Amino acid sequence: MRRISASAFVIALLASWLITSDIQGQGQKPQAPTAPVNAPRYGDYDAAEIRILTPGVVFASGLPDLAEAYTKQTGKKIGIVTVGMGTIVDEMGKKNPPPDIIILPFQLMTTYSLEGGVMPGTTLPLGRNRMGLAVKAGAPKPDISTIDKLAVALKSAKAVMRSNPASRTMVATLIDDVLKRPEFAGVNAPASTNGEGGQALARGEGDMAIQTISQILPYKEIELVGPLPKELGAWIDTTIAVSSRATHAEDARAFIKYLLRPESSKVWKPKGLERFE
Repeated sequence: MRRISASAFVIALLASWLITSDIQGQGQKPQAPTAPVNAPRYGDYDAAEIRILTPGVVFASGLPDLAEAYTKQTGKKIGIVTVGMGTIVDEMGKKNPPPDIIILPFQLMTTYSLEGGVMPGTTLPLGRNRMGLAVKAGAPKPDISTIDKLAVALKSAKAVMRSNPASRTMVATLIDDVLKRPEFAGVNAPASTNGEGGQALARGEGDMAIQTISQILPYKEIELVGPLPKELGAWIDTTIAVSSRATHAEDARAFIKYLLRPESSKVWKPKGLERFE
């Protein structure tokens, strides 16, 4: 995946929707998937010297790996809590101990900044998480390089698992908007009722799933076919900032600088997050 220019980031974000997190899946029973299904955490948040609140898509994109490397390098302990996008802004304003670093989609960060939730001058673009198509491990991977080819692939599936649109999260909304396009009429896309679509597919439900790439890659039971065609605009663009409630603001600034350095892309990119230049 190519790195994206900051200008393209700003333009794309004007069309971004609000928000994401825990989503849920249905179906036949089977074994539990290998990656965690509940909101994951890293470190001891309460005791940490740098506390972070983030949506799950960024957590799954390598944030804990970079936190671990930074702690080994500096000795600074980091605690990370993932929060559903529907409640993340409230959590940022109320959680105690307060976060030092917050990560949000562009529009939410803009609104939160205007409300005084962000330390002035600290908001920076982080990266893009694209929606992708997954199949069961070992299954043939269809050509989805165009919208028409994607439509053919999805219509060939018995069931394409996806996040529940009733959750009104950003991931669910983006996927629902894609599937409502006339090209995808007739696609059988049941909403997962126990986790997101990738988790449902990993449990053995359906034969394809649409999900953020960073939330497909952790599961050995499923494989990424590729990102959805760019013409669909199916991605989430995120920003990072120091919280106005931060108690370790200078440590937070230093860690943000570490996360955004070019070398960190070696962690972000393989896990599904495309850094902005």
